[in-house]
Amino acid sequence: MSVLGIIACGMLEDELVHVLSKDRELQQLIIVENRESSVFLRKLRLRNCNPRTAFLDRIPMLLKGYSSSGFRVPARLISSFPILKKFCRKRKHSEEVSVVVNLLSLGLHADLEILKAEVYRNIREMVSFSDRILVFYGICGHALGKLEEDLADLECPLFFLKDQNGETIEDCISLALGENEAYARAMAKFQGMGTIYLTPMWASSWKKLENETGNRDFNKHYLKNPLYCLAAKIDSGLADNPEFHANVKEFAFTFDMKVVNLRGSLEITEQSYMNARNGATEKQ
Repeated sequence: MSVLGIIACGMLEDELVHVLSKDRELQQLIIVENRESSVFLRKLRLRNCNPRTAFLDRIPMLLKGYSSSGFRVPARLISSFPILKKFCRKRKHSEEVSVVVNLLSLGLHADLEILKAEVYRNIREMVSFSDRILVFYGICGHALGKLEEDLADLECPLFFLKDQNGETIEDCISLALGENEAYARAMAKFQGMGTIYLTPMWASSWKKLENETGNRDFNKHYLKNPLYCLAAKIDSGLADNPEFHANVKEFAFTFDMKVVNLRGSLEITEQSYMNARNGATEKQ
């Protein structure tokens, strides 16, 4: 059994629910218990996905107990023996996979230095039980732009959300639109018109972000500026979310904006997850 660790931004929980609920070949799914996990768990269960939960420091014991009960050992341990490396490579695409998801607070974006510190710290903690780790974040204002370089000493490979050009996505909007270039094209299209880009999570979370973090991007006084006139609703193809349209409509009404629709894509989300799940490359 191999273990894929996923460290994820709370703003991307809908994308995670999408790929995890579709993966019917997972041996087991474990969600790290924290203040962000309750809504995430509810969304998974609504999609008939029922994971186990544990605090981060209990995950190694949980995985060890599972491996012992089924006479399984982590793939990284097996592959450390030269005589078995070739055998392990042949089994890579069919071996059993357990996924451990550590969802961090979306409020961390209020301070990029704190965001960076928390992501780095949690990745280092997850290395002890992971064969590989998927960083379910973008560059996020370049706070995580040197993550791979800074953590080059890690014992397990890191995987990232990358577009078709091999570039790590800038942020959750680039992910929803399908590539960094699509984001750049959208900004060029709306040049001169202040535009707020809304995914389902952004549309449902802006009040919480304003109240809890004082995030300037969703501050009522900031958004009342008449320069902001468009609310761009991004349809990336996520499962039907009956609240999305209502939330966007409320946002646009509150700030006197016109709603425009943008077509997005789940290609990066799905392909990046499968690459990490199957260990498609040694390191991205």
